[in-house]
Amino acid sequence: MYRTDVLIIGSGLAAFAAANALCRYQTVTMVTKEKVTLNNSVLAQGGIAAAISRDDRWMDHVYDTLLAGNSHCEPEMARILAKEGVELIKELISNGMMFDKSQNGELDFGKEGAHRTSRILHAGGDATGKALFSFLQKRVLPNIRLFEHETVQQLICNDEGCIGALSQNSQGKIRTFLASHVIIATGGTGGLYACTSNQRFSTGDGLALAYRIGAKLVDLEFVQFHPTLLRHEQKAVGLVSEAVRGEGGVLVNEHGDLIMKHIHPFEDLSPRDVVSRAVFKRMKQGEDIFLDISAIKDFNERFPTVTALCKKHGIDLQSNRIPITPGSHFLMGGILVNEYGETNIPHMYAVGEVACTGVHGANRLASNSLLECLVFGQRAGKHILAKEKRVVKNRVIPYQYQQVRKTLLSRSLIQEKMMKQVGIVRDAKGLSQLVQEFTETLQPISIEHHHIYPNEQWTTINMLTLGRLMALSALEREESRGAHFRSDFPESDANWERKRIMHISSQPINEVMT
Repeated sequence: MYRTDVLIIGSGLAAFAAANALCRYQTVTMVTKEKVTLNNSVLAQGGIAAAISRDDRWMDHVYDTLLAGNSHCEPEMARILAKEGVELIKELISNGMMFDKSQNGELDFGKEGAHRTSRILHAGGDATGKALFSFLQKRVLPNIRLFEHETVQQLICNDEGCIGALSQNSQGKIRTFLASHVIIATGGTGGLYACTSNQRFSTGDGLALAYRIGAKLVDLEFVQFHPTLLRHEQKAVGLVSEAVRGEGGVLVNEHGDLIMKHIHPFEDLSPRDVVSRAVFKRMKQGEDIFLDISAIKDFNERFPTVTALCKKHGIDLQSNRIPITPGSHFLMGGILVNEYGETNIPHMYAVGEVACTGVHGANRLASNSLLECLVFGQRAGKHILAKEKRVVKNRVIPYQYQQVRKTLLSRSLIQEKMMKQVGIVRDAKGLSQLVQEFTETLQPISIEHHHIYPNEQWTTINMLTLGRLMALSALEREESRGAHFRSDFPESDANWERKRIMHISSQPINEVMT
């Protein structure tokens, strides 16, 4: 048994932002499914948005965020993000965080989709997430206790709220963690899809954990698909940053025809849902789609991560064409939280992509995700510090180890079905079929009294659980809005504006066995 003041589940930028606020004042334990350096944050190439240039204002950043969110954002949360983000980024810079600069020695601001001005900061060219993560990692790791290769399978609750978790490591050892506060920071659901920019193990684990103890999940139908993932042998093998289009890259087919011409005023820098659907439509018609980079000078130096990715997969950049395909990128929905990351479960917080702050609405504005991690991760940490210290008594948490006897769907088959039926374009028939199949598969599986399964089976159970909930949400929202597109309801409906679809478990696991 391990006791700690704060247990953080996950190891991305939001987890480290919260830990950075906490670890010099309280004991912090971090538990992560893989190595600590393997997370979606380190894959983030595009940059971080912040209105810190002389010609920009945080109110304009709010405006662009709300516009991209298609009348589904929480305006106050967007104001918190943009306003507090300015001071937070300035503080990072004063503490030594190095962002890229132009030849005159000033910060170099890039432009990305749906931003009306250049406000995107980069670090290491297209390695911004990795640079920010490394910056915080050096400050946090010496001050926390870390458990890697540890899959949390159950959250532990009593009548006061969440008090810890049960986990199983890669060797099958079961651990109990007791904590005064628990922070979920496990990322999103990209791993549910066959084509994704995410780490493959981003399978919605934190969402499933929270759902099972009665946390509110909202906006699960809003999944952002990035239009430009690197395509190799008809598979997605990594992200090609939106910053490439910001620097002059354009989408073309094999004949050199422009894809986005006349589709949207922003053309190649249109919102991601618009571009993804345009690419998807052309590919469905049998066309090969490429990102033409002939207008970008010194591409290899400007985009070292993309260059290395292309080289790894044998793609010759001398042709000035990068083969691309759309794929799952970001979940706008998640565990419902307030402005401090608090959930409806006392003493349980959620930060980062696993949380739904309402900032992103129906479609996330490019480069707002890293800022959200920093702003709301720090807010959650500071909020916990302001609370009176709480003591959780030692107790033995019994568990039952078992295996699923029914044959589950394979992970690859789940991913293919999600891509086809809960993907870029959806309809009632496909969504209903997936809900029925996933429901029938889950029915005989018992998850109660702190059951522990083999980690591989547990991951599959989480994928089925979240896939079903996402499909249910998409089926219920009979309109198209932002990243959610229904071919049978292709227009937005004013009656759905600002309406949220919520899922709460009817039989939450919320009692400690004694």
